[in-house]
Amino acid sequence: MVGGAWGNVVAVATIALVPAAGLVVALARWRTRRGSPHPWRWSFAEVGLVVGTAPWLWMILTPSGSGRSIEAVPLVGLLSQLSGEPAVAVEQIGGNLLVFAALGFCAPLRWDLRVTTVAALACAGSLAVEALQYALAIGRVTSVDDVLLNTVGATAAALSVHIMKRRQARPFLLEPGARPGRG
Repeated sequence: MVGGAWGNVVAVATIALVPAAGLVVALARWRTRRGSPHPWRWSFAEVGLVVGTAPWLWMILTPSGSGRSIEAVPLVGLLSQLSGEPAVAVEQIGGNLLVFAALGFCAPLRWDLRVTTVAALACAGSLAVEALQYALAIGRVTSVDDVLLNTVGATAAALSVHIMKRRQARPFLLEPGARPGRG
């Protein structure tokens, strides 16, 4: 549970939000002086991508014993979680959906990526993390369901940015001094 094993990670990540906000402001000001086209959006996206992803990777790659195991059949582990303790299912499924959600949200803000590109990046990143868990034998389960959920979370976040950009009623993260476009 979050209050137990991951309390320290959550606390550090929460405390990191203050310097992260300062870094966004400093980067945006620096970019503004240099004439960058989107200083605030790019700064938010870059810092958000790192600050929103790093704590999850820290948790995933923290040893929980020794050894390794693989769940290679899709949806078996997921169905098992759904039929078990609800709080554990929410923690496991929700956590896996959030691992690359910051990447999914922030990367298209910074680099104008397509949703499919973000999905491919998240899938590749998730495969790399699962391979590391297996190779390092850190007592974690290497699971195809984790790859699926990580990818779905990032894709949903990227899709939300895509929808916001398309609607343009009020442009997302409008630069200071810019005027909103028409829908």
